[in-house]
Order: sequence, then C-alpha cells, then structure tokens
Amino acid sequence: MSLQHIDLDLLEKPSIEQIQAKALEHPPRILLLYGSNRERSYSRFAVLEAGRILEYLGAEVKIFHPQGLPLPEDAETSHPKVQELHELLAWSEGMVWCSPERHGAMSSIFKAQIDWIPLAAGAIRATQGKTLALMQVCGGSQSFNALNQMRVLGRWMRMITIPNQSSVPKAFLEFEENGRMKASSYYDRIVDVMEELYKFTLLTRAQSSYLTNRYSERKESAEQLSKRVNQHAL
Repeated sequence: MSLQHIDLDLLEKPSIEQIQAKALEHPPRILLLYGSNRERSYSRFAVLEAGRILEYLGAEVKIFHPQGLPLPEDAETSHPKVQELHELLAWSEGMVWCSPERHGAMSSIFKAQIDWIPLAAGAIRATQGKTLALMQVCGGSQSFNALNQMRVLGRWMRMITIPNQSSVPKAFLEFEENGRMKASSYYDRIVDVMEELYKFTLLTRAQSSYLTNRYSERKESAEQLSKRVNQHAL
C-alpha cells in the first residue's frame, strides 16, 4: 500500500490499550447552560432536573445562570459574568445545553453564552473533547429545530455530542408550580440522556487529549519545529 502523501513517522496506529477508559479520582464535572431569564424559565427547570439526575449518578454539577451576561460585542472578556462562564468552562469535562425554541431557533440568550466561549486557546478549542448533551423546551408542539442548531454548534466546537437528545413539547404542561417536572415519557427521556452523557463522560474524559490528537496538527507542529531548529541565524 502506497501512502506517498503521508509522513508515516507522524501517523500513529491506535491500539485498544491506548483508548481504554481511565479512572480519575474526582467525579465527572458537568456544566449546564440554559437559555431563558424568565421567572418561570422552563429551560432552567429542565436543567435543574437534569442536574439532579447527574448528581445521583455521581457527577459534580454546576449551572451557569445567564442573568446579567452582556452581549458579546457590548463588553470585554474581563466582565465578571464572562469570567465566570470561562472559569466554569475550563472546570468542566462535559456539558448540557438546553434552550427554548423561539421563532424556530435557539434563543438569543442561549446563543450569547455560546458566542462568549473562546474559539481557541493556544490553537485548541476550549470545548474540544468535552462531552455534550442537548435538550430543548417548546412552547407548542414538539420540535427539534433548536436541537439541530445546537448539534451543529457542538460539532463545530469539536465536542463529543452524544446521540440521544430531549425535546419537551408544551413545556408549560410538563412542570409543577414549584418547577419540578411531572412524571412522563418526556421526563424518562431526560433520564436516558443524562445516563448516556454520564457514561460517555466516564469513557472519554481522561482520554480527550488523545482522542482529539490529529495527524494534521502533529504535522504542522513538526514543520514549525523543523523551521525553527534549522534556521541559520536570527
């Protein structure tokens, strides 16, 4: 077999031993984002339910509350809410995103949180290798528009986006006055999604740097090193 355009010294052959899950001492760290600042925010209620399930499974859970987060072009990254979001992102090993659907799309409040996430830190996307679960709440009949948009974002941000997802139609009928979700097939689906996210996070969190180690990036780094070492004079 001829692979004439590949530097075989930089092309690694993965092995079963290299990709085995590794146990870490701390519990999986999951960050939850939601997309509405309303007093009765059903996306917030949904992530609170998701957080309870994840904590029962063994995760450490933190929720970012977007109240007070400025629009991406209206403030500097030194803004306290932006700094809070960045610190939580760095802490997390997995994420849950939940947005209401507005005009057939994710909410502006949710998108603003995503837009504040840095594209890259040292040539590496801040979200690269983290697991991701997607949820949406609907004011009317069941829809998947926001979910589809968020799945595109997850792929763009190089996240390990799990296959399962949750869409809650007529959310105003699915939650009690105190914000707790009623028993239903929609609640069961959220349990399924959180269980799957937890499993994927256990499998990948200690291996994310290996799983996202790419031939093209190794090749580029090798070429840069060669140029630096072989330069005759500064």
